[in-house]
Amino acid sequence: MAGAVKYTTYFETMRSRPDRREIKKEWIQRVIAGAEREEIQTDGRIRPWARIAEAEGRALRVVLLPDGETLHNRFFDRGFKP
Repeated sequence: MAGAVKYTTYFETMRSRPDRREIKKEWIQRVIAGAEREEIQTDGRIRPWARIAEAEGRALRVVLLPDGETLHNRFFDRGFKP
């Protein structure tokens, strides 16, 4: 995520949700750079996951658009399985 970071409108809108406010940019960058697991959705979106030690080891899922650069969503995924 070097350089300017791109976000979808949805990403920006969800930023104000209480369960998303605590998610730090550094954590998102960490997930993208070193995912424990990654999947490609049928629509081409990329879903990397990684556990965040500072968040009690919870798994953070990030959703990127098919360009691999634009952030669409992020949340702690309670159903994460490595």
